[in-house]
Amino acid sequence: MTETARQPHTPPARGLSAPSWPLVMLVTGVMLLFDVVRVFLPSLITLYGRAGETAPESMGMYAALWFVLPFAAVPAARLASPRIVGAVGAVALAAARLCLQAADGGTPQLLLASAGVTAGLVFLYGCARTTAGTWVPAGLIGGLAGSSILHLALDRMDLVWRDGPLPWIAVVVLCTAFLWSVRLSPASPVPAPATVWFAFGPMLLLAGMYCGGPAVLAQHSGQHGAPFTALAVVLQVAALCAAVVCAWTTSWGVRTRRSRWASWDLAAGLFLVAGVAAAEIGVQGLPALVTTVALGACAGAAGRHAGTAAESTGGRASITESADGRAVVTRTGGRGATGQRGGVAALAGMLVFLVGAFLYYAAFDTDLGFPNALVPVALAVLVAVLVAVVAVRAGRRHRAAGIDGQAARRAPRRWVLIALPPALLTGLLTWQSPPATKAITGNEFTLVAYNIRMGFGLGGRLDLDRIAAWAATRRPDVVLMSEVDRGWLLNGGHDDLARIARGLGMRYYFAPAADRLWGDALLTNLPVAGIGSTRLGRYGYPTGAQAQSIVLKVGDHEVGIVNTHLQEPRGQAPEVAAIARRLAATSRTPGTAVAAPRPVIVAGDLNTTPSDPQMRVLEAAGLSDPLRALGDPPTSPADAPVRRIDHVLISDGLTAVAADAPRVPFSDHLPLVVRLRLD
Repeated sequence: MTETARQPHTPPARGLSAPSWPLVMLVTGVMLLFDVVRVFLPSLITLYGRAGETAPESMGMYAALWFVLPFAAVPAARLASPRIVGAVGAVALAAARLCLQAADGGTPQLLLASAGVTAGLVFLYGCARTTAGTWVPAGLIGGLAGSSILHLALDRMDLVWRDGPLPWIAVVVLCTAFLWSVRLSPASPVPAPATVWFAFGPMLLLAGMYCGGPAVLAQHSGQHGAPFTALAVVLQVAALCAAVVCAWTTSWGVRTRRSRWASWDLAAGLFLVAGVAAAEIGVQGLPALVTTVALGACAGAAGRHAGTAAESTGGRASITESADGRAVVTRTGGRGATGQRGGVAALAGMLVFLVGAFLYYAAFDTDLGFPNALVPVALAVLVAVLVAVVAVRAGRRHRAAGIDGQAARRAPRRWVLIALPPALLTGLLTWQSPPATKAITGNEFTLVAYNIRMGFGLGGRLDLDRIAAWAATRRPDVVLMSEVDRGWLLNGGHDDLARIARGLGMRYYFAPAADRLWGDALLTNLPVAGIGSTRLGRYGYPTGAQAQSIVLKVGDHEVGIVNTHLQEPRGQAPEVAAIARRLAATSRTPGTAVAAPRPVIVAGDLNTTPSDPQMRVLEAAGLSDPLRALGDPPTSPADAPVRRIDHVLISDGLTAVAADAPRVPFSDHLPLVVRLRLD
């Protein structure tokens, strides 16, 4: 059998014109899929799982359902054509994404995101069966890069969570470009190897964890200056663009010695593993950038040998130039098995994504028996091994087909000119100077304590801007927050703290608890005399906890604050009591020679009711519960509060003037707003 297709197999060279619609299709399709995944994962936790009320096994089965359903595309492609199956998945993906923009949380959001994931995987299956291998590495990495750059430019507050006409216009344009490119993309007899499609699932998880998020910046300190933050964003965008360049040029198969060729592939895999491992042990900055670029190089290496795909199935592919200047691919003897394997590999790779994400984030609620840092490292090793195997196998049958090294060297220089403007523009869009320190006169101040549940309200919507707008109406001097997420893919990769701080116009101080991206925070513009964080013992509970201790200046006095979220109160309450005692160490009142204990506040989600024994431990440290005399407002659950597990405890030297727990729907807890006076 002889099959001829008028589409590119090798990268376009001078004199050859090649339609790039498959590249546009892959980039926009992956962007839409990534968008849907960023809604599906937090919806799974907050809506289906109700933040821990549903058993992990049940959540896992629900999530697996939507990743297994796309395997129905395999028999469907036998009844119809793979192209039709892929087109149906594309239409469903675009429809789900548009409906998510209109959804207002709740069950519709959960079901739309779930259906969107299934549709996106069916689309990937169709692409693996019909898309020319030339476009695949750059298209997949380009989609991940495009989604991450847009995520950064939007201050990590995705379009799906934004109201108004502009987000709608952007989403409609993206979906239109996607569907139009699906319509115009021709089917190819020479698809990409199954390896690159299988590797996409692990790469998607690694990209969500390390690309386009706060992984470049240290999270255990206070707010960074605007130039430093903008530079970090510029470097991330540059690394993402470099990843696309690597995926595009590495897949060309440059004419060089086989040993050097294989060495570059092995180096890409090693850099990927090293970058992920360094990031997981807590090294900030460079490892995330290295991981980003290495992902692109690995994708290019895994997809480089599309030219031999037909030969590996018993056929032979050749490339000639037609009279009108097009690249003509001729395949003889192939059976199409490569495309079928690629489709199944794409679906299997996304199952690896699901298992990896579930294991990594489940470790914060369940003891898995091993450190969850091994999960992303294992995925990086898997990708590196796949690249190495492909390089070794392909090296044996390399025909020296490809472009010359001079063309490969020219491409990165052109891409630098293309990447520089979006990198600088993204840095400018995210420029945020920390507010100035502002002292107050008098002896009263307002404190807000709020467990924000990663910013997701009762309806499952991301309510960061609403939280900031509500808190601003209370004119707080100090805001204490628990369950602050600064970039977990599980919650959509958002930086809750930076977004809320920007809305309030306040400086922030973060204290990691579960890991470097999840913990507690304090926001204030009052002068800070001292700050620290103490990691609390786990006492058999897998979620980490800490106690953030801060000394603020209120007028002419110092006030100590312990901001914490207890996970195992029976063991951790005595530790917090000891920290409160140390913080209350004598401080000299300005203008006098009298030394007196410093007033101390212990506040946050203590997972303790006023009648629990743990409260007696805290009271023994000189703390009292002023809310008992001010109505004793319950704070949990937010939709029908029946108990108070959130507290603002104070020592001698402080008096609570007023307190309430406003009924706002921005979390599964209610906030506490307390007006305090220094005696």
